[in-house]
Amino acid sequence: MNIVTSTVVFTVDDLAGSRRFFTTHLGFGEVLDTPSFTWLSRADGAADILLRQRDLELPRERAAQPVVAFAVTDLAKESERLQAEGARITTQLRRDAWGEWLMRLTDPNGIIVELTEWIPPSGA
Repeated sequence: MNIVTSTVVFTVDDLAGSRRFFTTHLGFGEVLDTPSFTWLSRADGAADILLRQRDLELPRERAAQPVVAFAVTDLAKESERLQAEGARITTQLRRDAWGEWLMRLTDPNGIIVELTEWIPPSGA
């Protein structure tokens, strides 16, 4: 597997407050800011941070599960390999309209591993 970038994902109640904290105190810059998530990065190669607004329908304990995201190459091939190895796949490979392939695995302790591959958005 070729990992291109790493991202730590936090599900938060106060998206704006967390965004201010990481940009003001820890030197992260906004890459993308939407009403439901904010993507932060640093030029020094630190792992990116994705702040995701907690879905009010999702119980707080489920929203607090740790997530690490890796952007990879050839995710379709990796999906086949992981299925063959018997990995616990909790979200099957899917293509999102905004420009990514995505799948999720969960380790035996509940850590969610999100694998993504960026692709041109539909219609681009």
